[in-house]
Amino acid sequence: MKIALAQLNYHVGDFESNTSKIIDHIKKAKLNGADLVVFAELCVCGYPARDFLEFDEFINQCEESAKTIAAACVDIACIIGLPIPNHKPEGKDLNNSAYFIENGSVKAIVNKALLPNYDIFDEYRYFEPSTEFKCIDFKGYKIALTICEDLWNTIENPLYVTRPMDTLIKEQPDLMINIAASPFAYNHDEERIAILGDNASRYNLPLFYVNHVGAQTEIIFDGGSLVFDKAGKLIDELPYFEETLVYYDVDKSGQVSLQQPSTIKTVRETDIEQIHQALILGIRDYFYKSGFTRAILGLSGGIDSAVVCALAVEALGADNVMAVLLPSKFSSDHSLKDAEDLVKNLGCKHEIVPIKSITEAFEIALHPQFENLPFNIAEENIQSRSRAVLLMAMCNKFGYILLNTSNKSEAAVGYGTLYGDMCGGISVIGDVYKTQVFDLAKHINRDKEIIPINTIVKPPSAELRPDQKDTDSLPEYDILDKILFEYIENRCSSAEIIKMGLDEKTVHRVIRLTNLAEHKRYQTPPILRVSPKAFGMGRRMPIVGKYLS
Repeated sequence: MKIALAQLNYHVGDFESNTSKIIDHIKKAKLNGADLVVFAELCVCGYPARDFLEFDEFINQCEESAKTIAAACVDIACIIGLPIPNHKPEGKDLNNSAYFIENGSVKAIVNKALLPNYDIFDEYRYFEPSTEFKCIDFKGYKIALTICEDLWNTIENPLYVTRPMDTLIKEQPDLMINIAASPFAYNHDEERIAILGDNASRYNLPLFYVNHVGAQTEIIFDGGSLVFDKAGKLIDELPYFEETLVYYDVDKSGQVSLQQPSTIKTVRETDIEQIHQALILGIRDYFYKSGFTRAILGLSGGIDSAVVCALAVEALGADNVMAVLLPSKFSSDHSLKDAEDLVKNLGCKHEIVPIKSITEAFEIALHPQFENLPFNIAEENIQSRSRAVLLMAMCNKFGYILLNTSNKSEAAVGYGTLYGDMCGGISVIGDVYKTQVFDLAKHINRDKEIIPINTIVKPPSAELRPDQKDTDSLPEYDILDKILFEYIENRCSSAEIIKMGLDEKTVHRVIRLTNLAEHKRYQTPPILRVSPKAFGMGRRMPIVGKYLS
């Protein structure tokens, strides 16, 4: 049997586009002699559809799209994912389902059993888990079809009452197919290979796994679809961050052969290389799927805005990026020069709009209230908010979308100004720690100097007061990021982090700042997710809770 895997970029709620793309790839697979073409989990509507799933009209459109796809699926079979009504009297209204379509009609329906309810996932909110499992007969083969999480846990888990493959294996299937929506995190590819390879060897069956590619607001899908032989050996690893359609032959003995050279990575990409690709895709899809084309950002001469500007130019093109230099009376000459050198290197548009007179106007207006009080954070934040007002004005006038340039270290400890440098349409590096931002800058400069070297080597500063340095308010970034990583990603307590050899007072201070800044993070733009634990949907903390660390 010849199987085609379609690793595609879908758009949540864009039924016309998704349906057309699926049908186009059915036709391509048919022309290339495929017997079966496999698409990803919930491909018809896109993933995650979230509360769109609560609208009957949305579910009806899924079914209408499935009918259109079925009509085009003649002399070939396909597997598509979509939400369908749960017709049982008990349970949730929907199932997360897969249709097996052959010659114009749905021949089998498989419902997902193991519904993830952790990190960004919230499937129990919408779907009823399945407890009925049956293999699909096709061209003399028995196919064990499962959906994403159904194959994710190979260790017995008390949260899951039923493991689909433990039932399906009793029917002696010839192969496994798993359709998935597995989001990107920089440490996820090797974990995914290990878990799925373990499934293949555990059940002694070849495994074909299809994932999404593309970004849906803050969630990025990296593709990386996989094929294993029955011993659990990786046969093929599809390209990351790009659409592709590939073909394989499988026989009754479980032997899998490739129809093209294998794309298995001999050297795995570094975390920073993966983060770079993910952010480019995240920016590009956010703009394309939102119907926007042009980005604007404030360019300070610092490393964060420089990295975001370089990423935006790579994602959108230099002509579609406007960098605005907004110097204050505290801005250094070298920062202005670094920013100007960057835009020359990138070839993007730029404007210079000084804010000295604007901030002075605010200070004059507030003089009766602020008289005889020392300069402090109030005046510092007036500068940041003045910049935001100007950037948003340019967005309104010229149709730009503002890119937020805050990094994860700043977002964690609240080192940013609400309605100032924390505003924007999308946060590009809000899931990238400051130490990673430096590595990202060096990676961007891997072939030639794009980001000025001085921007990388100079001490980071917000330049909101004379001779200000980030370290006036924060620990050194290598220490800060170590504490934050253990607290946020690894969910370690302060006591556990202190045992790692980190200073007790510093640990308690960093965790306290992180907890106190929760109200700020609730008011920030969506953050492109590249780590295993990003701020946003995947980390839901109470604002007014009494935190234990």
